[in-house]
Amino acid sequence: MSLITGDEFSRLFRTFEHTAFRLEVRDRYDAPYENASLARFLAAEEDDLPWMRDWLYMIREATENGRRFSRVRVVSMPLTEYSRFGVWCAQFTNEAGEDIRYLQRERARAENLPDHDYWLFDSRLLISMHFDDADRFLGGELIEDPTTVVQHSYWRDAAWHHAIGRDEFAIG
Repeated sequence: MSLITGDEFSRLFRTFEHTAFRLEVRDRYDAPYENASLARFLAAEEDDLPWMRDWLYMIREATENGRRFSRVRVVSMPLTEYSRFGVWCAQFTNEAGEDIRYLQRERARAENLPDHDYWLFDSRLLISMHFDDADRFLGGELIEDPTTVVQHSYWRDAAWHHAIGRDEFAIG
């Protein structure tokens, strides 16, 4: 199996035509670029999220051009420290135009949603995301098999149907 990373992976976010959807199912991600912000969040210190600026710019630009980013985060309750950080960060991503919603893990299990992360671009290109045992992203497996893509599209729709918006989740 060959995994795409770096510029090849990043290109997918600039070249999709209509929709980019992410299902996140992990309670923790070890992303070196955000670890300093996570530490500041946990210490209740101010942070201007410098690592997120390019992502927010890209989302704004895509949204202005009629392209849509959306995401469902499957979370365990009570929230992990990392998940609390993610809810806080999502306010900025949502402002930029990405619609991030939350689904409790028990409900995801009841709906038989998968236990792996993926990106689905334009309902036709699937990237199954691979991580190591330390929660670090290794790369994405490109999958174009129609049956597999349709199954992941179904899971996207089921997750979206049962998830609630970030702001409602953050208050609840």
